[in-house]
Amino acid sequence: MTGDTPIEALRTIMARLRDPETGCPWDVAQDFTTVAPYTIEEAYEVADAIARADLVDLRDELGDLLLQVVFHSRMAEEAGAFVFDDVARAIAAKLERRHPHVFADVGYADDIARSDAWEAHKRDERHAQGEVDSSALAGIARGLPEWMRATKLQQRAARVGFDWPAIEPVLAKLEEEIAEVRAEFAREPRDAVRLADEIGDLLFVCINIARHARVDAGAALRGANGKFERRFRRMEQLASAGDSRLGDMTLDEQDALWDEAKREESKPA
Repeated sequence: MTGDTPIEALRTIMARLRDPETGCPWDVAQDFTTVAPYTIEEAYEVADAIARADLVDLRDELGDLLLQVVFHSRMAEEAGAFVFDDVARAIAAKLERRHPHVFADVGYADDIARSDAWEAHKRDERHAQGEVDSSALAGIARGLPEWMRATKLQQRAARVGFDWPAIEPVLAKLEEEIAEVRAEFAREPRDAVRLADEIGDLLFVCINIARHARVDAGAALRGANGKFERRFRRMEQLASAGDSRLGDMTLDEQDALWDEAKREESKPA
């Protein structure tokens, strides 16, 4: 591979891994469907490295994500559909097409006009590809994490005016949904389908609150997960320091350790 560019070397490696006779049995056995979950996982690991401001890890995680693109492109090449260069060529053309204010003599009055033009370009592209769905919600991928899809659905609806004008009605809706969840828990016999439906409504409103607050719901949940993990691990350490196991403690004793972990975090550094 002497003289190859790094991307050419990576593509050559993937081709060898996928060789039916001399390649890696695991790589050869994969298809688009089986690789897709790894693609999603790698994207999240990129986001995690960014959140931790770890640029060394970010470099490695971006490499893992790039591998996913090369992997899918190789499988498509084997099927005679497209090659990696087609992927790069298509995104380059799309970026130029969607940024006429940079690559052509087009000007926008403000960010709203620029955002509207971006959405119009996307809509025109979908129509050019034969899509007939004219809904304001058209083109929102169903493969997105559901919290992200909820945000996009709400954003699209808001573009045509279907949105609460302020946060207070959203908070009132949250209280209403909590009451409905309580009612479902109190129902005898409990209906699992109705309960799941009401919990879904509750989560949807929580996403709406984050959107109105201009808070990234995924980042907020990631922060909450990190905080829980950090405090729980500290609880385990505190229990061990007292010659105990967390699983052997009562809930009251565990709560006391949780409160201690919270107090430690609140102390000045």
